[in-house]
Amino acid sequence: MKPKRFALTAATAASIAMVLAACSPASDNGGGDESSSGDKTTVTFRLWDDVAAPAYEDSFAEFEKQNDNIEVNVDVVPWSEYWSRIPLDINSGDMADVFLVNSSNVAQYADNGSLINVSEAISDDHDEWEQSVVDLYTRDGSLWGVPQLWDSIALFYNQDLVDAAGIDVEDLTWAPGAGDGDTLLPALQQLTTDSNGNTADSADFDASSVDTYGLNAQADMQAMYLPWLAENGAQFQNEDTDEFAFASEEGVESFGYLIDLINEYNVAPSAADTNTNGDLSRDLFNQGKLALFQSGPYSLPQIAEGATDINWGIAPMIEGPEGRVGTVHGVVAVGNANTENEDATIEVMKWLGSAEGQAPLADQGISFPGAVDAQQGYVDYWDEQGVDVTPFIEAAKGDTARPPVGPAVDAGTNAYTPPLADLFLGSDDLAKGLQDAQDAGNAAME
Repeated sequence: MKPKRFALTAATAASIAMVLAACSPASDNGGGDESSSGDKTTVTFRLWDDVAAPAYEDSFAEFEKQNDNIEVNVDVVPWSEYWSRIPLDINSGDMADVFLVNSSNVAQYADNGSLINVSEAISDDHDEWEQSVVDLYTRDGSLWGVPQLWDSIALFYNQDLVDAAGIDVEDLTWAPGAGDGDTLLPALQQLTTDSNGNTADSADFDASSVDTYGLNAQADMQAMYLPWLAENGAQFQNEDTDEFAFASEEGVESFGYLIDLINEYNVAPSAADTNTNGDLSRDLFNQGKLALFQSGPYSLPQIAEGATDINWGIAPMIEGPEGRVGTVHGVVAVGNANTENEDATIEVMKWLGSAEGQAPLADQGISFPGAVDAQQGYVDYWDEQGVDVTPFIEAAKGDTARPPVGPAVDAGTNAYTPPLADLFLGSDDLAKGLQDAQDAGNAAME
């Protein structure tokens, strides 16, 4: 379930393995009147998609064996209406007892008293959780959700293409303006070829007829420009005020590098295509027409299924001036503070936070689970498929940049994203364009 590139683009939200499912409509299984069945207390669990549904249902089946006085109903609401339904159902009393949220949406419900305070309800009585996710959902000194799934960023690479070009994928570094220390641009120029086999650094290279591109330098927050900003010492949001702050001098350098890869050096697919199809770069990678694809484990199932004709692997993400700074985004299960079944709801939340409760998510290869002791199951699943997911784990342990947070950050993101995406088409005044996009985002959060 990848959170629509966390708040972000549709592909991400449907991927962080958060593509979860359910068996009954929200209108029938809310937190309202149907809270008990005979001697059993019924707790509803809401999510937004169907890939992880079997894993959650398996988990709850085991929970019910161990807790025969509690029944858990899984309730799916499609992503297209998920977030608009939450405030309506909270106000009407029909909200599920436990539901999934991402970092872009948790603050508003924590701040208005709609969520159970996990720090108070569960305290330290739980298995170890992925710290980056805990930090992301800690607000005003309290944790507001139980970590469920998380992803980080690494580099998928086409082994045959990088070998042919003599590229070491673990030694790729970018520098502002492709200046001193930059090894990325020369590598991408060697990896990018036209229909006649000319590389992008050749005088004969035909940019209008590219056969294979080097990298997915697109307007992708989670995988590209958020790490790019952090690796150059720039902030995406002000850590004290949550205002967008990406239009700094360092921010202009960061975006400028990515945009130049597309429009000046022609080593990345056109933004005219990737702006309208966020999955285009992944599809090109699967077809052997993109050498390097920086992304998260949310892309892993599609690559494992689609890139069957190429020899590929996973390496650490591309390094920047300040080293490798990734992004860890996660999804949590939150408790409805207005539930009529508080004790049972907290028991379900404790189960959802346990390694045992999350084992089906890992063992079925859904996503990295939030419970640390369950993560080996996910590693083992992909190891059986011949895929080493270690780079994602290492990225989560290293320096990371905070994803979007704040009670109105969704509105801000929706406001700045269109003008920002347009800048990837090429801009005569990038600094002004970034400032305008930043101003639009901040105005929408007021």
